[in-house]
Amino acid sequence: MPVVELCVYALLLAAAAVLVWRRLVVALYCFVVGLALHNAAMAALYAAGVRGSTLTAIAAWKEILLAVALLRVGLDAWRARRLPFQPSVVDGLALIFGALVVVYALIPQSALGGGAGHKAVALALRHDLVPVGAYFLGRSLRLGLADVRRLGWTLLGTAAVVATGGLVEVYAVPIGWWRGNGVIDYFHRHLGYDYHGTGRRLEPGGGVYGLPENFIYNVGGDKPFVRRLVSTFLSPLASAYLFVVALLVGQWLRNRVLVAALGLLAFAGLLWTFSRSSLVALAVGIVVLAALRRRPIEFAAAVAVLAVAVGWAHVFPKVGPTGHFTKVDLAYQHRVAKRAGGGPSSFTATSPSEPSLTEHWRSLKDGVRTMVHHPQGYGLGNVGQTASRTGTALKAGESNYTELGVELGVLGAILWTAWGLALLARLARAGLDDRWVACVAAAFAAVLALAIQTDVIGDPWVAYCVWALAGVAASRPRPTI
Repeated sequence: MPVVELCVYALLLAAAAVLVWRRLVVALYCFVVGLALHNAAMAALYAAGVRGSTLTAIAAWKEILLAVALLRVGLDAWRARRLPFQPSVVDGLALIFGALVVVYALIPQSALGGGAGHKAVALALRHDLVPVGAYFLGRSLRLGLADVRRLGWTLLGTAAVVATGGLVEVYAVPIGWWRGNGVIDYFHRHLGYDYHGTGRRLEPGGGVYGLPENFIYNVGGDKPFVRRLVSTFLSPLASAYLFVVALLVGQWLRNRVLVAALGLLAFAGLLWTFSRSSLVALAVGIVVLAALRRRPIEFAAAVAVLAVAVGWAHVFPKVGPTGHFTKVDLAYQHRVAKRAGGGPSSFTATSPSEPSLTEHWRSLKDGVRTMVHHPQGYGLGNVGQTASRTGTALKAGESNYTELGVELGVLGAILWTAWGLALLARLARAGLDDRWVACVAAAFAAVLALAIQTDVIGDPWVAYCVWALAGVAASRPRPTI
């Protein structure tokens, strides 16, 4: 059976690779649409019996297409004896950051005090380098107005479809379906995540695992939980990031009625993800866009989004779709609460004692403290999702800035931050005269803001699509006012 599946996959991948080789922009369409469907497709294949190295090979389609595209860029540059773009300081920072990642991958873990194995290092290498590769792919594309417009519609249309599917799912599909459809085993047994959300199961060795914790919003105690939109990403946060980027980039498109309709769906999806940080990031993006377009009146939209964020944080836990914990869930939660000495007896979604907000703040402070006390870094694979997946002792989590600083040392954090800010500054300067670039700058600013409290590049859609779009916009081949 795996042979048949791999043959079908190889034919489809070969066809996509040929299209990408002939026309590089096809890779961007594949990433925008394909990565939005990736997790749902991989979980469905796992549930259908595709396991192990076969599923791993299928999941590698995105890395393969990126490699094919970059190989074509390199070959064209070698034949022409020149780069497809004029090198800049931003490009230099990207190269230096990428080189530092490679160097740290080669340094023995024992020399840095890390404990990551070869698998963890390889996963971290991919995690850190994908934005660099996607950025240079985008920089190498010289897209005309028609391609930029098609990309914008593809992005906004994808967001609307993901939002619609997610909204239907949270009301029409019972949470019990998620507990038994193979998603839990896909995350735990294939990807290696140790999640303890609802649908918890007991392993033979006594361990407990379930759905990702953020599938739901726990209002506290044994009360019914509130379901969050996870859609095809199988994640409320990854879905929210797509919606934020699509809402900001979609502002450039001309058909106001269609943009409003698709944007309304995307915004509804964003609300139902119940990602408060994403709403704040959307407001940040709107502020940047208003400043670049020199329209002070548009700052009111950012204020309105913040007001909606605060109001929705109070309303959604009361009106959102609900579900109930299983007996195993409740028993596990009681044991954890007893060991921890109990949690806050009551809280709201905006109170300082709210567990999610508290955990994000604690992780950020711990990451900064670790960087200060270990400025040389622990090496690749010792932080975030990579460490969680491979059973490596976690040195830092959540924020991209602290994670990269703990992995690559203070120098790595400085390079990553400098590259991001320099790229944003370049986009902002070009965005003063180009509405397309202004919208991409706003989306990129929103993502940089999100990276303060979460690992945004751990979401493949963001790592591939946002950095590629930023690279395209940084080349600014022609005004698109």
